[in-house]
Amino acid sequence: MSPPAAFPWHEAMAFGLGRLGWPPERFWAATPRELAAALRAWRREAPGGAIERSAFEALMAACPDR
Repeated sequence: MSPPAAFPWHEAMAFGLGRLGWPPERFWAATPRELAAALRAWRREAPGGAIERSAFEALMAACPDR
């Protein structure tokens, strides 16, 4: 068996401090699982994919322009 891979600290710090804009205190207080959850949530919300038409229409109905 090979040893487990090292934790990717450079990528984690770039994501937490850079992409999410967390201050260092918040980043270092987060657990690796919390950071992974933030990454999964960000990937789902990342630009590039449009929402479904029905979801868009529901959003427009819930929040109409005044």
